[in-house]
Amino acid sequence: MSEPQPQTPAPGTTGEAADWSLVLRPQTGWLELHLSDLWRYRDLTMLFVWRDFVSQYKQTILGPLWNIIQPLFTTLLFTLIFGHVARLSTDGLPPMLFYMAGITCWNYFAECLNRSSGTFIQNAGIFGKVYFPRLCVPVSIVISNIIKFAIQFALFLAFMVFFYAKGEQFHPNKLVLLTPVLLLIMAALGLGAGIIVSSLTIRYRDLQVLVTFGVQLLMYATPVFLPLSGFPEKYRWLVLANPMSALIDTFRYAFLGSGTGASTFAWTNLAYSAGATAVILTIGILLFNRVERTFMDTV
Repeated sequence: MSEPQPQTPAPGTTGEAADWSLVLRPQTGWLELHLSDLWRYRDLTMLFVWRDFVSQYKQTILGPLWNIIQPLFTTLLFTLIFGHVARLSTDGLPPMLFYMAGITCWNYFAECLNRSSGTFIQNAGIFGKVYFPRLCVPVSIVISNIIKFAIQFALFLAFMVFFYAKGEQFHPNKLVLLTPVLLLIMAALGLGAGIIVSSLTIRYRDLQVLVTFGVQLLMYATPVFLPLSGFPEKYRWLVLANPMSALIDTFRYAFLGSGTGASTFAWTNLAYSAGATAVILTIGILLFNRVERTFMDTV
């Protein structure tokens, strides 16, 4: 059965229909997205943001402190294994700052992707009872994760100040002004990929498990623990095919500079990531919009 969508009454409507402020009609086409409804239901989206943040830390001892502990311990582990044991290059940048920059960006993307990939399955009970724009749920996940990113980003800045006071060499530059743009692209990429997976898991439930595992593996195909210059030259194009690669490189270059190695920042790489993200997000919204019409018949 088709999922009803809101339509405002036609001008000049008379009779009983004139008493209604909202009319529900079934969708009939791929391009009937009704994205304006997201703005009209923005208060509901913010309620979902609050729900997501509170429910995640309810009945925990440390609560939001996990957003500091997790990246800090991961950074220390990467510094020990990749920096001191494997002795992988960080292009002359302080290893801890190098790894923390990559982990901060990757954690935000991975959280958006993993949590939004279960939108239909985890919220089937709500979706089957009342109408509201279904995109409110994955959008709220992306927004709530910004809070985590802000905490981890503040931790990263604190360590930058600490290492600068110790005399470590790194060179922030004017590209730090691109931080909101990079965050927006990462959010759109995580949202687009997540709702694609969410739409497909309606019929293939094990895909969500595969994606969780795949995201962990994909991290090793991005410059999180290794600079782009550290990958074999013949495989760099494959690494750059991942839109997150240029985003992490740009973030790291903006706050730390290029170190003693060759700079991996390029506007063309960033433009590719933005273009690929736009395509993924568009496909995700179209597929999500198509699936939400009949998902209650299969979920």
